[in-house]
Order: sequence, then C-alpha cells, then structure tokens
Amino acid sequence: MSSATKRVVLIEDHSLISDGVKQLLSSLPGYQVAGEVTDGLEAYAACQRLAPDLVLMDLGLPGMDGIDVIHQLKQRWPELIIMVLTANSNEHRARAALEAGAIAYILKKSSQQTLLAALQAVRAGRTFLDPSLDQQQISEKPSLDGTVSLTVRERQILKLIAQALRNRDIAENLKITIKTVETHRLNLMRKLNAHSAVALTNWAVRLGIHDN
Repeated sequence: MSSATKRVVLIEDHSLISDGVKQLLSSLPGYQVAGEVTDGLEAYAACQRLAPDLVLMDLGLPGMDGIDVIHQLKQRWPELIIMVLTANSNEHRARAALEAGAIAYILKKSSQQTLLAALQAVRAGRTFLDPSLDQQQISEKPSLDGTVSLTVRERQILKLIAQALRNRDIAENLKITIKTVETHRLNLMRKLNAHSAVALTNWAVRLGIHDN
C-alpha cells in the first residue's frame, strides 16, 4: 500500500466495534472511512459504490459468511486489501480467511496496539496474524474436513440452517425459491452425509461457517 490516503469500508454488524474502529482510524493520518456495511450480502454493492482501497471486516456477519464475502470481493477486485477483525480465535478460521485473500487477521479481544501494528504491517505489504494465535497451526495443511467442497450458495444455506431458519425463511432471506432451498439442502445432506438439521448444524460448526 502506498502512502496516499486509503479509503476504508467497514463491514461489521456491531456498532460499538465499528464506532471504535472509526474513532481510531480518524485519529491516524492516511485513512478515510468511506462507508460502513452491517450485512455480508451488502458488501459487494458497497465496494462497487465506494471503491475502497482497504476493507476491514468481521467474519460473523448476517446474510453471508465472512469467508465467502472475502472470496467474492477478491474475485472481483484482486488488488483490494482485506483485513479481518473478529472474535473468532479458531486457527482453521484464520487459515481459511488468508486462503480466501485476507492479508491480516486480528482478534477483537486484542489491544488497540495490535490493530495499529496490523495496519502498519499491511501498509508495508506484509501479512499480519494476531500474536495470540498459533501461527504454526495456521500454516499447516487443512484437515480432512477442509476437503469438503461447498459452493458459496451452499455455505450461505448451511449457515442459515445452523441458525434454525426454516426453508421458507431461508428462501426469503436469500431471495430464491423454496424449491431451490430444498434442492440445496438435499445436496448438502448428500455431500456431508448428514440426515438432519442437527447434523447439518454440527457440520456448520466443524467447517467454521456457524462461528460468529
């Protein structure tokens, strides 16, 4: 990242966190908060509209899982800098975020100094991992669970199933037909060898999709 002012979009559904991050960035030279988004489904449109240089985002978002948001944004804007600020301290989740295209992974429980260090590292083009995470575990190859290949839509639906939503609610949430939801649910059951909503929810937790 160059020394020019960076336009930042925050993707965070907790206003206390986003207010704190905005206050911090406003006190630093070289950053301008261009906008905020509270729903994963709104992230793409917001980046189209606001053309940020940097996205600072949570992973536990309503509407669309954070990992899928990263995939979507990096596919459209490969040069976009994405930093994750999350409560999720699972190393497999951090690895998934980096593999999707994030350059930094910071925990919300960490000090403000950690976020400042992350911003400094990212400006220098370096990857940053929260020091409280097991870096060796993050660098290891994915476990067997990581070989399960789900589409973005399947991951969205699995996340909503894990939130105990009915097919009708999922269809309304994603603006698709109930028949389409039923088809995706059947595909998920087949892929994951899961034959109940409880089993699907367990898979969502194992794959990090249900984590907030």
